[in-house]
Amino acid sequence: QVHIVESGGGLVQTGGSLRLSCAASGSTFSLGTSGWYRAAPGKPREWVATIMKDSHANYVDSVKGRFTVSRDNAKNTVYLQMNSLKPEDTAVYYCNIRDFGGIREYWGQGTQVTVSS
Repeated sequence: QVHIVESGGGLVQTGGSLRLSCAASGSTFSLGTSGWYRAAPGKPREWVATIMKDSHANYVDSVKGRFTVSRDNAKNTVYLQMNSLKPEDTAVYYCNIRDFGGIREYWGQGTQVTVSS
């Protein structure tokens, strides 16, 4: 059984930074292509970033140059470094984890990020 734990959200002022973490645990689990999504109040969940198994990353245009997704395969953990935060980044952030074969998909519990103006 795979257990997903997200952490790192909080309240920050405009221009500040936060780092989100998403750790997957399981006796035979290996991290595959994974990423981050977010859901702002009253809006559907949107894709934010994806990191491939070779660490190639893609981002939604609105966060390019400000957010960086990374991974630590030894720890089965994915990170999202968020810099130059804006009020419009306020949302619940969810990690999306896939196993190495891409067969199984898991979601984190969500972590609130609030950026004050």
